[in-house]
Amino acid sequence: MTARLTHICRHPIKSHGREDLASVRLSAGEGLPWDRHWAVAHDAARLVPGWNPCVNFARGSKAPALMAINAALDEAAGAVTLTHPERDPLTFRPDAAEDLAGFLAWVRGLNPEGRAMPERIVTAGRMMSDTEYPSVSLINLASNRDLTERMGMALSPYRWRCNLWIDGWEPWAEFDLVGQRLQVGNALLEVRARIERCNATKADPATGRIDADTLGALRSAFGHQDFGVYAVVLEGGGIATGDRVETA
Repeated sequence: MTARLTHICRHPIKSHGREDLASVRLSAGEGLPWDRHWAVAHDAARLVPGWNPCVNFARGSKAPALMAINAALDEAAGAVTLTHPERDPLTFRPDAAEDLAGFLAWVRGLNPEGRAMPERIVTAGRMMSDTEYPSVSLINLASNRDLTERMGMALSPYRWRCNLWIDGWEPWAEFDLVGQRLQVGNALLEVRARIERCNATKADPATGRIDADTLGALRSAFGHQDFGVYAVVLEGGGIATGDRVETA
C-alpha cells in the first residue's frame, strides 16, 4: 500500500484550537506556516526572549477543556476565530492589546481553578513548538488504529495534535524512520525524534473531557508513552492531502 498524506492540521495558538488545511507550502528550517505562532502565557510564567518551554503556557495537559477548541485563522487580518462546545464563537486579534481582555474572559473558565491562569498572548517570531527547533509532527494512522483496538474505544487522531497524518505504513513503522528522510509532496523532511506524550491526549477532542488512559495503554503495551514523530523541513515545497509519502 502506498503511503499518503491524508490530513494537514495546524494550531495557530498553542493548545488553543486546531485548524484543518487542504494544502500548505513548507519552508526549509520552519514548521507549518502559523503553527503554534502564538502561545498563552500564564501568570506563573518565567519567560525569556525567543522560544520558551511549554511549562510557561496554558496547555491541554493541565486544562483538558482546551482540547475541544477549534480555530480558524484569517492570515491577512491577523485574526483567529475560536469555537468550543461550551462557548459562543470568538473572533479576535492575538497581537492586538485591546482584544486581550475578551480572549481572557472567553478562555479562563476552560482552565481549572487552583492552577496558573492565562495572562497574556506571546509570540517569538518562530513557532512555539515543544521542540527547541522548528518542527513538523507526524502521526501514523495505522498506529492510531492499533491503539484503538487495544483500548477497545475510538481514538480521534486529533488527540495527538500533530500536523501531518500519514496512512499506508505498518503500525508503529514511524519509529523506524528516525534519522531517515521523507519526500512529502514537493517537500523533503528528515525525521528527528519520537514524540513523548502527555496527559493532554487523555481528553476527548470533541468534548474536552478526560475519557481515555492513552498513556497507560501505551506503557502497558510497549513500555513507553511515545506516539508520532518530529521532523524538520530540509527542502521546502508545497504539500497537499493525497500526496505520496516516500523515503528519500
